[in-house]
Amino acid sequence: MSDASHTSSRKNPLAALFLNHPATVDETYFQHMRFAFGFAFWLGTAALAALVHAIVPAMCETTASRILKRLHARIESRH
Repeated sequence: MSDASHTSSRKNPLAALFLNHPATVDETYFQHMRFAFGFAFWLGTAALAALVHAIVPAMCETTASRILKRLHARIESRH
């Protein structure tokens, strides 16, 4: 952590907790929250698909990997 960011987090700890990281991807707190909730939803969906596939291998054969590839592309396009 740089000295400047460490100093600013001491001045405003709420900004350090809620605003600094979203700003690094040029988003507001609520825009970042929406993105993260959507990401969490699709990760959960991928996890459920993988669980179904583990029990019945003929089902959801590529669902989890397709979701993860799509999520990876979304993350890469933000940076």
